[in-house]
Amino acid sequence: MENAVRNAVASPASARRALPATLGFGQIFADVMFRMRYTKAQGWQDGEFCPYGPLMLDPAAKVLHYGQEIFEGHKGYRWDDGRIALFRPDANAARMNRSARRMRMPEIPVETQLDAVVELVRRVQDWVPDAPGSLYLRPTMIATEAGLGVRAATEFLYYVIASPVGPYFPQGFAPIKVHVESKFTRAAEGGMGAAKTGGNYAGSLFAQTEAKERGYDAVLWLDAKEHRFIEEISAMNIFFVIDGQITTSPLTGSILEGITRDSVITLARDADEGGVERLISIDEIIEGIASGRVSEAFAAGTAAVITPVGGFAWQGHEHPIRGGEIGPMAQKYYARLTDTQWGRVVDTRGWIRFI
Repeated sequence: MENAVRNAVASPASARRALPATLGFGQIFADVMFRMRYTKAQGWQDGEFCPYGPLMLDPAAKVLHYGQEIFEGHKGYRWDDGRIALFRPDANAARMNRSARRMRMPEIPVETQLDAVVELVRRVQDWVPDAPGSLYLRPTMIATEAGLGVRAATEFLYYVIASPVGPYFPQGFAPIKVHVESKFTRAAEGGMGAAKTGGNYAGSLFAQTEAKERGYDAVLWLDAKEHRFIEEISAMNIFFVIDGQITTSPLTGSILEGITRDSVITLARDADEGGVERLISIDEIIEGIASGRVSEAFAAGTAAVITPVGGFAWQGHEHPIRGGEIGPMAQKYYARLTDTQWGRVVDTRGWIRFI
């Protein structure tokens, strides 16, 4: 792999100083990226670190016409002792390969992915902000073969970019208002809902934009067949505290296997606080909020970690939870995860990988 070349945006000595005091999400990018190419004849080749910049694509590249694309998202954290830690990057690499299989794209050995990410973060570590900021990493694979006609491509580009970020939601760790979608669907069983591919997110934009225009922060998706069972909340998995137990929807093939989701389930089971996976209907949740059986709800994902839900809008009615305040489980699991990610507690599960 070639040496990185710093561009004029920043230098190793000035990158962190140049970051704004208040970071948004996904608007600033480190000046070095990683990329490598794949051909059917030669496999993955030509891995290199290079200046961050535009990609050159043929107008007939299959990604532009048939959506053959996947991506990942995970983070690097700057600890108080100066070390940079990644949280469960092996799980992201494994999920990248599951997405590749579903989208008929070539897999990349997990260690190859990890080597690229670790070395990229090492090279751009000046861009890792202090807590509570982090460095968001976006590995991506796209079909670059030029040609029209619906079939799987034989040429691909894999690249990784890095972005220093602050909170995913502008309000930070605070309750969000969620609109339950009753008309549109995100994915169906047998489809590609479990793959982290752009089409899943593109299909959600119409409903999400409508919800935001009506004052809601996110959309809760129901199953495609009956519009009854709960699936995901926008770009995150969803948890409920039902009868005191942390409960979430099962992986039916239409729900993304979130790394944060798995982490919450693991922690909840270890603490005997649930981690239950079962079908949950929207009627059960609405009735449970009214009866007190549903005492809390929170979303989980890499970008926001844990986000408390203050209430749901369903069939023209508002259903607040806990008066719209943060619940104790959301607070507890946000602390448990972020304490691990920033090294405030000992990692006993092997979830941390240092640069």
